[in-house]
Amino acid sequence: MRIGGLVHARMTSERLPGKPLEKIGKQSAIQHLLDRMLASEFLEPDRVVLCTTTDPRDDLLAATVAATGVSVFRGSTHDVIDRFYNAAATHGFDAVVQVDGDDICADTLYMDAAMHELLAHDDLDIVISRGLPLGLASKAIRFSALERVYRSYIPGDNSTGAFYYFLRSELCRAAELGPVSPGHVHATARLTLDEDADLAFFRAVFSELYTPGRIFGVDELVGLLQRQPELVEINAWLNDAYYDRSDAHVERERLRYRTPRGIREIDVAPRPGVWPYAA
Repeated sequence: MRIGGLVHARMTSERLPGKPLEKIGKQSAIQHLLDRMLASEFLEPDRVVLCTTTDPRDDLLAATVAATGVSVFRGSTHDVIDRFYNAAATHGFDAVVQVDGDDICADTLYMDAAMHELLAHDDLDIVISRGLPLGLASKAIRFSALERVYRSYIPGDNSTGAFYYFLRSELCRAAELGPVSPGHVHATARLTLDEDADLAFFRAVFSELYTPGRIFGVDELVGLLQRQPELVEINAWLNDAYYDRSDAHVERERLRYRTPRGIREIDVAPRPGVWPYAA
């Protein structure tokens, strides 16, 4: 199988514009994430693809990432399903590790574990992590599932909630992976880059743990947050608003898809611990 990696990011965030290229230590946020993806046993630079948009404001992001040797695919601004499907189809991937560009500490261990689980079960379409702090998880997805969703969904703004198509419809069969160690669990930590407080949090964490050429793991990260709970307090207060805003956005956009029985709408009622972007 040809396995690739897809990471989606853009420069036009309303709350933190330009966040993929914000410096955390001496590297940009997106470079920290790419380093983690490239540490996966399944991925090489020519098989990792930044999925960004055709908006001219993403020109610098695309050029910066391309200069590292990672591929770039540019597509729809708000239609993430379209962007993912066409990126995977263009590169001929049979399955992908998918990571959100905001999740700069997404853990390589769970990228590999999800892909191993997907490959071990021919009847699975997607494998996701659950129970990790927000921002550490990733997904493993078969191209056949991307194609099935692409052929069924009704195009529109799915920039938030795109993975509801895979997890809250009958289009795909999903499996979940829990934490492999109690030391990987933290009830309140927030490790996603969305606002200024998140940037301050990551800069504080990387100043403690980052060494050039070495990737710190989830056990080291959670251990640090347990020893220094004041770090968690920098941005954990943003979590409730994050979930409320995400669910409200999906409900407003009314994600819909086609079935042989007609048009279906995806249930977007809030479910604790089930939001697709939560670990």
